[in-house]
Amino acid sequence: MPATAPDVFTLVPVLLALVISISLRNVIVGLFTGLFAGVLMIEGPALLGGVSVMVRDYLVPQVTDSYNAGVLVLLVFIGGFVALMERSGGGGAFAAKVARFITTKARLQISAWIGGVMIFFSDLGTPLIVGPTFRPMADHLRVSRAKLAWIIDSTASPVAILVPFIGWGVYIMSLLEQQFTALGIEQSDFQALVAALPFQFYAWLAVLSVPLMALTGVEFGPMARSERRAAESGLTPEEAANAALNAPPLGATDKAQASFIWLPLLVLFIVLLWTLVPLGFPFGRVSGADFRAGLSTAYLSAAVALILLMAFAGAQRVMASVQVYLEGMSRMMLVAVMLLLAWAMGDMTTALGGDVYVATLAAENAAPWALPVMIFLVCCSISFATGSSWGTFAIMLPLALPATVAVDAPLYVCIGAVLSGGLFGDHCSPVSETTILSSTGAGCDAFEHFQTQLPYALANGVLCIGGYILAGFTASVWTIALLIPLQVGGLLLFGKWRR
Repeated sequence: MPATAPDVFTLVPVLLALVISISLRNVIVGLFTGLFAGVLMIEGPALLGGVSVMVRDYLVPQVTDSYNAGVLVLLVFIGGFVALMERSGGGGAFAAKVARFITTKARLQISAWIGGVMIFFSDLGTPLIVGPTFRPMADHLRVSRAKLAWIIDSTASPVAILVPFIGWGVYIMSLLEQQFTALGIEQSDFQALVAALPFQFYAWLAVLSVPLMALTGVEFGPMARSERRAAESGLTPEEAANAALNAPPLGATDKAQASFIWLPLLVLFIVLLWTLVPLGFPFGRVSGADFRAGLSTAYLSAAVALILLMAFAGAQRVMASVQVYLEGMSRMMLVAVMLLLAWAMGDMTTALGGDVYVATLAAENAAPWALPVMIFLVCCSISFATGSSWGTFAIMLPLALPATVAVDAPLYVCIGAVLSGGLFGDHCSPVSETTILSSTGAGCDAFEHFQTQLPYALANGVLCIGGYILAGFTASVWTIALLIPLQVGGLLLFGKWRR
């Protein structure tokens, strides 16, 4: 802790990380630069010595910490399992089984939505599995590819962030645990994340908007124009000619089976319950070490089950599956690096007194009821500019939670505000990875996907603003139960007005 009272200069590393992340569209570079700048502020302007101090005092301790090491191990197991699921072809096989029931535009949209929800374990896998699978049916029924891209995007990250035991949840819990320890909050990171689920307003509204739009048939903005064009003339020449966007589903194989999706997930849930229920899960408090060990065991067991299942069905040899598993493990390296830098940045912010400064500033200027909506708006701006929800979480949680404690704002509402604000950018930013992948999977132009989806995202964002103002006053978990009827009523009234 600095000897002098913390001032605005303690936020220089965070601000520098933010500016560079937005400018370069690269959160890892931003976090690294901010961390290094913080070291120089503490140790003095010695470049080589600063690198040594950064590695020795801020990066290595993150790896040697038992909690952090457990998170990194778990992420590796998750990465391998997700790669196997994506490459198995099970998603396409499942869709093929239900294809004969898809005879209307509404059924097509609901089916694609269900497919996206089922592939909750991989936000990046959803576009590359659901998109190519349902694209031929969408073309046949003259549902625009922009609509399909929106459905995919609304069931990728928005679904993944609502599942506590996959990569998203593990990442968020690791950031929460660090702040809980620093602030002396006696709360399990898992229980806190579950308690914050009702306050993740944007995720719930984004996911529920798909069946709502499909059943009412109401469209507006650029999406309505895309739908009219598809109904009148089908594909654009560019969509029809682009062979790369009309490729078969990821991992497609004649021997793929729908069981490649549901059976490994069943094994995962059974093993998870088998290991954690004797420890009191889900009602009692389970230690972080036991929870991560149980999850690691469950993901490894599910991966083994899938490898054996594919080998038995003749879809893929065991060693080929093992190679895919190893490649999936290596894909988590960037996530691990981001986590290490985020953890180190959190410690750096505490060492400089940035958390104390933000908490003091909030206590003097922010009413408790107003803090959640302020957090949401700031996170929306950051995530939209960077296209990274995970980067937004890493930057904002170390600032938002101290402010929350300082003004005695509702903790779970503020956590939900950070997560919803970060998700907003991931869902609608033109530079977001899932935005790009969703347009690719659906086979539509990336800019068309961005401009057709943005009005829908903004409409849900406006509802979120009202929700966080109300939840700031009441801290009621039933706030979302008010927002959903408002979403339904607003859409029906708009549709009636349009007619």
